[in-house]
Amino acid sequence: MNDTPAPVKRVRVHHLAQAKHEGRRITMLTAYDSITARIFDAAGVDALLVGDSLGDNVLGHANTIPVTLDEMIPPARAVVRAAKRAFVIVDLPFGSYEDSATRAFESAVRVMKETGADAVKIEGGRRIAEQVHTLTQAGIPVIGHLGFTPQSENRFGGKRVQGRGAGAQELLADALALQGAGAAAIVLEMVPAPLAEQVTAQLEVPTIGIGAGAACDGQVLVWTDMAGMGEWSPRFARRFAEIGKALGDAASDYIDAVRDGSFPAPEHGYQS
Repeated sequence: MNDTPAPVKRVRVHHLAQAKHEGRRITMLTAYDSITARIFDAAGVDALLVGDSLGDNVLGHANTIPVTLDEMIPPARAVVRAAKRAFVIVDLPFGSYEDSATRAFESAVRVMKETGADAVKIEGGRRIAEQVHTLTQAGIPVIGHLGFTPQSENRFGGKRVQGRGAGAQELLADALALQGAGAAAIVLEMVPAPLAEQVTAQLEVPTIGIGAGAACDGQVLVWTDMAGMGEWSPRFARRFAEIGKALGDAASDYIDAVRDGSFPAPEHGYQS
């Protein structure tokens, strides 16, 4: 009997489609560095998103809009290096794809060549269908993003639920356009649950929900929300731990130990 474990399979774009077909929920978390990427990858997450949420979760901005393509490259490289199994997606930030398919292609090629990512993610529906088509025809997998799209926060007047009333048919039309252009999956953010369920049922490609109910084919959370790293988290997020408090407690204990002389102890030093 051979007890050698089977090689770890890397999640590829076709596995996302297969998961939807087989009714298996897709799991996704954001990651911005090799430490968290390695932990989440080892835990078995299907996909890691190097999101432009880097802006308000790491860089200290109020939102994602200031993030540049140059700033996305180093964290994406780190996550790709750490991931052994997970499918790695990198956001194209605001201003790097909207105005033309050519600009989108140049930005996406840079991400793919310089980071080794598996896919890029861009926000918008019918207005960026040409960009999605150009990228997918060039062999670059694209993940779409509809509903509340953070790069358009100023146009929405803040973080507001999208797809209510007449907006429901608009969102569905956008989703179908993205699918038709070749998108491999679509993130639905802050969308009423019944609408997300309807979109998921009508699409052949998987949907990944964030604040969009339980009927999507998968779920994504910003890892700092998932792990309780701050005092506040969005209504749609569940805090699966309180890592922020634990980290603060550890730092306080360290400070106390240095000040009272209990650290370093003899066992922490080298003997001649």
